[in-house]
Amino acid sequence: MTSTKGGDLIAEHLIREGMPYVFGICGHGNVGMLDALYDRKDRIRLVSPRHEQTAGHMADAYFRVSHQPVATLTSCGPGSANIPMSLACAQADSSAFLAITANVPTSQFNRGPFQETYMHGQASFPEALKPFVKRSFQPTRVEMLPLALRQATNLLTSGRPGPVNLDVPYDLFQESAEVALDPMDRAGIDNRPGAAPEAVSAVVDLLLAARAPLIFVGHGVTLSDAGAELTALQHRLQIPQVASPNGMGTLDMTDPLALGFIGRNGAYTANQAGRHADVLLTVGARFDDRSASSWRQGYSWNIPPTTLIHVDIDAGELGRNYEPAIGLQADARTFLRQLLAELDRRGIGRHEGTREWLARIAGWRAEWTAFIAPNFEIDTNPMRPERVVADIRQVAPDDAILVPDSGSHHNWFMQFWECRRPRSMLNTWGYSAMGFGVCGVLGAKLAAPERPCIAVVGDGGFTMAPHVLCTAIEYDIPAIWVVWNNYAWGAIRDLQHGQFGGREIGTSFTHGPNGEPYNPDFAALARAHGVSGVKVSRSDDFRDALREAVASGRPALIDLEVDPGVKPPSTGSWQLPPLPAPEPAFGAPWSPA
Repeated sequence: MTSTKGGDLIAEHLIREGMPYVFGICGHGNVGMLDALYDRKDRIRLVSPRHEQTAGHMADAYFRVSHQPVATLTSCGPGSANIPMSLACAQADSSAFLAITANVPTSQFNRGPFQETYMHGQASFPEALKPFVKRSFQPTRVEMLPLALRQATNLLTSGRPGPVNLDVPYDLFQESAEVALDPMDRAGIDNRPGAAPEAVSAVVDLLLAARAPLIFVGHGVTLSDAGAELTALQHRLQIPQVASPNGMGTLDMTDPLALGFIGRNGAYTANQAGRHADVLLTVGARFDDRSASSWRQGYSWNIPPTTLIHVDIDAGELGRNYEPAIGLQADARTFLRQLLAELDRRGIGRHEGTREWLARIAGWRAEWTAFIAPNFEIDTNPMRPERVVADIRQVAPDDAILVPDSGSHHNWFMQFWECRRPRSMLNTWGYSAMGFGVCGVLGAKLAAPERPCIAVVGDGGFTMAPHVLCTAIEYDIPAIWVVWNNYAWGAIRDLQHGQFGGREIGTSFTHGPNGEPYNPDFAALARAHGVSGVKVSRSDDFRDALREAVASGRPALIDLEVDPGVKPPSTGSWQLPPLPAPEPAFGAPWSPA
């Protein structure tokens, strides 16, 4: 057996696992790993953005598009201290990447060397990451690397996906040992867990007997690649669907059975269906506060009396917020295939028992359309938010990937975006990390170079990470940024106006004694980086600019002025105790007597 450096073992393992990229930033702590990557530039590519949080968001988005994990690489001390935000974002949305963090040499543990975290334990930086990773591994000898690498990589996508940390002391990259990588002979067998046959039969019984059944899907359906099975089940049983943001597109949202996002800023049709359903099949979704109207009875759900069937790969989510009549730990695709097989066994074709229910839903949809449609036709300067959504949908091809950042603009896309396929709308939902869209679009584009990738980002969010423009040029990544310019941290300013009587402080971007709106010229900033940049404020100009950006195949930024005075119509609720919860702007809560 030949003697191998630790850095070479890690690099070879990443290559063997099919990871085409490492997103990382240099530092004295990881220079040995960089040297190992240098020898393998033809097999694995280092992409080095200008901030470690950006590297993490890129890896997160890469996985969401490709379902192939990649690695990040950060140095000891402040370099790795910049990665927790993107780990938290990935963890909250069940996205996976291998975060390789460097640490101080083992011979210097607990001596307080340069950039050691040692106040409560030697080389204890991994303690800072534990809330945001499935596990942290810290091998202290080269001989320990093969096992740690195998276990860390397997853990990334087993069960509920999530990020994993491999913390590597400086000396392990450079030291050698007579050791080889553990064999990983995967036979390609799909070993996803399913439900017990009697449970599957009981679920089918409930669905067939229901007069107003509904399916609620989340990211678990997307992660399981279960869109085809979901679509087949819905068409066969004629059951409508509502979705959480990262479940959107698992059924083409132009399908009449797709009712849209449910919750605070959901579609009225979706919230009405949730309020009135008698049986609810929830697959891969967790009933967070924003998709459950803060669990206020009658605003998005009525559980009970609605009978809940809850299916999730993570047993910890079953019963977390609503007690299910049937709770099943199972993979989404495996379970949906089991339902279809049970229907085949019973000889059941297209089910017609939901006609009256679908007619009621059609009536709610007509009410909602009549309410919102006029605003999509208004062409103003600055633009109305609805028009922005409509214009992007008109210009972007069906296979485009939309990457919204956190902010007020995100609410509009939750409510009105029609997602045509899975993995084409990447949302920072659970942790709502500002900067995910700004940075993540780069990772999305590397994962799908043939598809247009458009990030819609707030002016506040973009100024947190404008250095993404450097990375786009350096690595020739033709991402598109639409900067939603409303001169504010708009979502929080709206809270101040709605809940605190307009006592606005720290939320608007202004300058001068009269408080004139202020932002940099984002288009000029883009051009200074070598990125195409234009500033627009009317619909015709915006559509033309976006068409040109999509067609150009180059990095592009559109600085778009949007009317900050137009608020999305709430059809659900969201409560931040002890503040009173606002009532819906359209529709009213409903609970059975």
